[in-house]
Amino acid sequence: MKYKELYRAAQQIMQNAYAPYSRFKVGAALLTKSGEVFTGVNVENSSYGAAICAERTAYVKAVSEGYREFEAIAVASSGGEAYPCGICRQFMFEFGEELKIITGEDEDHLHITEIKELLPEGFRLNKEY
Repeated sequence: MKYKELYRAAQQIMQNAYAPYSRFKVGAALLTKSGEVFTGVNVENSSYGAAICAERTAYVKAVSEGYREFEAIAVASSGGEAYPCGICRQFMFEFGEELKIITGEDEDHLHITEIKELLPEGFRLNKEY
């Protein structure tokens, strides 16, 4: 799957986000190394700490289906270009330092960054898992 297609999938799923408080909708499309795509959206809650980001939603869906190796994740938002938050960066780092992050204003202006660039001092407690 090309990165533009992955970004389009993130844009499409973004419409399902539940963001009544921030009005900032986010969609994510996660590509496994074997070619499957898992999508996710942000889901807010009155107890704001209970909210979950689109990136972690996509990861949780993939991991719950047995996937552990990922190539790329595209992130689209209702506010234009958006990068993963700090919690999501650490969460994604857990599954590999080579993950590509794709974001941009639109599919014709994408930026591709590796997670290790966004989180240069990320850590894993058990590197052998």
